[in-house]
Amino acid sequence: MNSYSHRHSDINDCRFIDLKTIGHSNGRLTVMENLAVAPFCVRRVYYLYDLPAGAERGGHSHLETIELVVALAGSFDVVVDDGHNVKRISLNNPAKGLLLPAGIWRTLDNFSSGSICLVLASEKYAEDDYVREYSEFKKLTAEKE
Repeated sequence: MNSYSHRHSDINDCRFIDLKTIGHSNGRLTVMENLAVAPFCVRRVYYLYDLPAGAERGGHSHLETIELVVALAGSFDVVVDDGHNVKRISLNNPAKGLLLPAGIWRTLDNFSSGSICLVLASEKYAEDDYVREYSEFKKLTAEKE
């Protein structure tokens, strides 16, 4: 298992990216284009919706995948963890995306009613890219460089 990303991950690398938004009298349009939005080519897009009260999603880190998370509707929190530091970040603006580098443990919770979470990912789905056990994550992040 390649743990490079986990040895270098830092919650301070999780940052907001302003998405190009054009306002009109009849509404707003937000554009997401490869490399103009995120520092990676988008290879997968998915979204979470119809989340029941108290739902928690995520609960993993990635070895290689970088993600951009956007609250398309409503609000939710993303708890980021680099193995040594933890921070809770609230998302509630569809014109801002939260960049999550590889090697960061993420948990999404506190979903408002009707919330929609959009995720743009740098890689196609691959189960072997996931670290799903927190104890394994802690081992991978034990020796930060």
